[in-house]
Amino acid sequence: MPSIFDYKHFFDNYCKERFLDLHLSFDMPSDYETACGTFDPASKTVFINAEHLNAKPDYEKAFFLFHELRHASQYLCPEHFGSEIHRSLQYVIGYDGTCYKLVNGHYISCKLDGNEDYFTNLYLGQPHEVDANTFAYEQVKQLYGDSKELKALFDFWMPRHPLPAHAYDLIFSQIDKSISCISPLEETL
Repeated sequence: MPSIFDYKHFFDNYCKERFLDLHLSFDMPSDYETACGTFDPASKTVFINAEHLNAKPDYEKAFFLFHELRHASQYLCPEHFGSEIHRSLQYVIGYDGTCYKLVNGHYISCKLDGNEDYFTNLYLGQPHEVDANTFAYEQVKQLYGDSKELKALFDFWMPRHPLPAHAYDLIFSQIDKSISCISPLEETL
């Protein structure tokens, strides 16, 4: 039987140390039922799929919690992060080429051409994702020590073929161009 991981303890400590007013929920939003976690900046809520992660080791549970907490900091404290991370937060790149841009509080979607491997690599290499994964890895390493299993988890969530920053400038410009003639959709991710 897996141990009971105290998400709330680590969540509260993170918020207290960084003066963040966040909410923690274990009820995943619609369309995120199979995700390990997500952060919603509008409600300032970190969602963790504790049921999905139940059988996973504690270091993995901690990894996804710290990953989403880092996203919360990226959105709510942009002054602590560089312009590459700040810009990339406006965009969501899906594995199937469906991309979104946050415009005036609403996500506008478009579909770009390319295969799943290409878009998976783009998703994993986005500056805000690399930062969140690196942060989570470092935090978990401090708590549980380094291990080949933790390193493998970190490597899994890093891009297979890292791209230079200007590649993201090009893809973000492509998304901007694709959505420029589309009116905002009242959809949330």
